[in-house]
Amino acid sequence: MDADAVRERAGDLPTEPGVYQFRAGETTLYVGKALDLRDRVRSYADPRSGRIRGMVERADRIEFAVTDTETQALLLEANLIKRLRPRYNVRLKDDKSYPLVAFSDHEVPRIEVTRDPEAGAVAYGPFTDVGRVETVVKAVRDEYLLRGCSDHKYEGRDRPCLDYEMGICSAPCTGEISTESYAEDVAAARRFFEGETGALADPLRRRMEAAAEANEFERAANLRDRLEAVEAFHGEGGEAVSDRSDDRTVDVLAAAVEGDAARVARLHSERGQLVDRTRHRLDAAAVEEGSTGGEGSGSPDANTPAAVLAAFLAQYYAEREFPDAVLLAEQPADPDVVDWLEGEGVAVRVPGAGRDAKLVELALKNARKRGGRDDPVGALGERLGIARPDRIEGFDVSHAQGTAVVGSDVCFVDGSAETADYRRKKLTERNDDYANMRELIRWRAERALAGEDDRPDPDLLLIDGGEGQLGAARDALAETGWDVPVVALAKAEELVVTPTGTRRWDDDAPELHLLQRVRDEAHRFAVSYHQTVRDEVKTVLDDVPGVGPQTRRRLLRRFGSVESVRDASREDLTDVDGVGGATAETLRERL
Repeated sequence: MDADAVRERAGDLPTEPGVYQFRAGETTLYVGKALDLRDRVRSYADPRSGRIRGMVERADRIEFAVTDTETQALLLEANLIKRLRPRYNVRLKDDKSYPLVAFSDHEVPRIEVTRDPEAGAVAYGPFTDVGRVETVVKAVRDEYLLRGCSDHKYEGRDRPCLDYEMGICSAPCTGEISTESYAEDVAAARRFFEGETGALADPLRRRMEAAAEANEFERAANLRDRLEAVEAFHGEGGEAVSDRSDDRTVDVLAAAVEGDAARVARLHSERGQLVDRTRHRLDAAAVEEGSTGGEGSGSPDANTPAAVLAAFLAQYYAEREFPDAVLLAEQPADPDVVDWLEGEGVAVRVPGAGRDAKLVELALKNARKRGGRDDPVGALGERLGIARPDRIEGFDVSHAQGTAVVGSDVCFVDGSAETADYRRKKLTERNDDYANMRELIRWRAERALAGEDDRPDPDLLLIDGGEGQLGAARDALAETGWDVPVVALAKAEELVVTPTGTRRWDDDAPELHLLQRVRDEAHRFAVSYHQTVRDEVKTVLDDVPGVGPQTRRRLLRRFGSVESVRDASREDLTDVDGVGGATAETLRERL
């Protein structure tokens, strides 16, 4: 559209609040709000930037919708931007959240590192260094012997698991420790996460000194490393994280802009405890100067933190529950957004001192994190010499000596698990990991080539295994003609195996951590499915008198396969709950 066409169209618009769209064919280029639609759209006849001039020239029409109030226009604009994702608007994209340490809501709580705590759990954090979190949780389990197993595995056990044998769990599942004593250990561990560093550091230091006195220098060094991680654990913004006297629900927001991209860090505090920390990316590649400004706002540059905060606030809270307060690193560019929030009862302010200011500083620190650690997906592509692998699929195979053979296919998009795109498959019964992997990848490739898979093709395949598994996957790709990059990640030494060789990446490389997350999720999903198939499949055990479904499951869990049950001694069989002497003899005869 040229200037005359814009003026002509503006003359037809009402002088009321509303939302307008610049469109080209079926594509929405830009969405804006206005107190006076006619006056606002007329201003585009004389664009104030080259980008907006280009947008107007591309557009072939202007559409509008009238609202009763400015607030309605604000919310409609936010929802249209999120739904239509116009090229010339600031667009919100959520990053994954940071990890927390959670104690489950159970009579005998388990401890875990998670990004999504279950309902009722007591969670601490969030934390930015997942490696340090895992080190500290290992130290907690080593000291207080807290369980890490799922409730499903906890229930119905008749003997302690391997964690008990390894000395990292006190086995409350089988009564090796009383519920009351276990609760005391949980309370001590929680005191550490609530800020009492000595609850964990003091016993660690005593053990380190005892190991040194006994000339167990390697063990003393390991304990020293743990102690350093524990003592540094509460260092990041510790004085700002907790304030029991504050009963507000507070969001703390700060923005950072780099070129055409922006990040907003959000800290969430409840009852004085920092309980969530997320980062969000906003694509501002072609934003209008002044697009987020209110009427008469002075048209600030839209690629500024103030403008990004204004766009974020509208889009984020348009569909979420309001907090009691929002603390900001600076005043948003659009005063309408602040008026809307305050009209909803939200206290909005830019703190200058005290705990609130320290929280804002912590949010700014997170917003400004950049480089490889900020974009592990891009770093992975550069490391492998391929295009940015936004979509990664991970594969693993699980079986018990060739029985209940299954394969997993998990999907990560932009570094985060896309669980809706997970798939699994039963495979041919055989004790051959390479053949199983070849069958799994062939299945995925053939479905993709035939258009039978409703998911987009991945940018990278990750195989759980080493050279053998990678070779099997490449054979399947060559046989089918599916052209997708593929690498493997070997568990033992965390080696990245590629078609051109095996590589050892730095332990703290963010691209390695991304591969590890995909690999570990593929393994978890495969093992989970295998256990389901193994427990549900009908076996010859079902034909043995005295062996019902529960006893069959116990036998398979205890021995792993029907063959192992067959080879077990009478004493081992009767050691399984529900198997008496007569049943054990019948089992040995029938199998």
